[in-house]
Amino acid sequence: MNALTVLISCRDQVGLVTHITHVLAAYQLNIIAMREFVDEANKAFFTRIACTGELENPEKLKKKLLENLPNAAEVNLITKQEKQIAVLVTKEYHCLAEILIKNHFKTLGANVQCVIGNYESLKDFTGKIGIPYFYVDHNNKDKSEFEAEVKTIINQFEVDYLVLAKFMRILSADFVKDYAGKIINIHHSFLPAFIGANPYRQAFERGVKIIGATAHFVTDNLDEGPIITQHTNHVDHNFGVKEMVHAGKEIEKKVLLEALELIFEDRVFVSGNKTVVFK
Repeated sequence: MNALTVLISCRDQVGLVTHITHVLAAYQLNIIAMREFVDEANKAFFTRIACTGELENPEKLKKKLLENLPNAAEVNLITKQEKQIAVLVTKEYHCLAEILIKNHFKTLGANVQCVIGNYESLKDFTGKIGIPYFYVDHNNKDKSEFEAEVKTIINQFEVDYLVLAKFMRILSADFVKDYAGKIINIHHSFLPAFIGANPYRQAFERGVKIIGATAHFVTDNLDEGPIITQHTNHVDHNFGVKEMVHAGKEIEKKVLLEALELIFEDRVFVSGNKTVVFK
């Protein structure tokens, strides 16, 4: 028996679940898990269905599902389990290390094809894990030239997602457009908050009692893309800047890895500037 994940988003209407399940049953697909959500404000329907069965012609099934759904419905049939990713980095290692360790032990749910950095700081570490590292210097280049070099590297591989693991360069609208819906970023706070350099020093100086991190999709609006997941840690007067940085990095790793797991398992729908996440 083969595994199949069915993802559907469309305009809401009466009888959708019945129509969908009847089609799947007609193709002898056994539903082992089904989650659905209706965004009543926008009259939108989302569902994730895990099935097993023998499917000879996925395109035929997709066509039949679309015939039984409202106009402009989106249907994705996913049989490939592991995604392929490229990771972009600058100097900080903590998020990259978590990704590469999980990749090494086959628990990431994806395969890291390459790491691209605008510094050479993480080249040796990445090489020890056995992953190709590409250094693209951003100095004395305009943004378009730098990004063209990065895209040339990415396009050598079949990549489903780009993961910004503390990559500190702001991407252009053209770059984001080329990989729309495929770029995941980790931000060092709940958004928006403490923008700019030294966020944990800012938090320390402000005397915050909660710090957090946000994983989100990247859009043209800096740090304002659809949020995938967020977490917080409580801190107090005993935390200096060093302790704040350590706590912040720990939560950044947790949030990014959780977001990647949800995405790699096809549990995230983007709806406007929000997400529907079936955990």
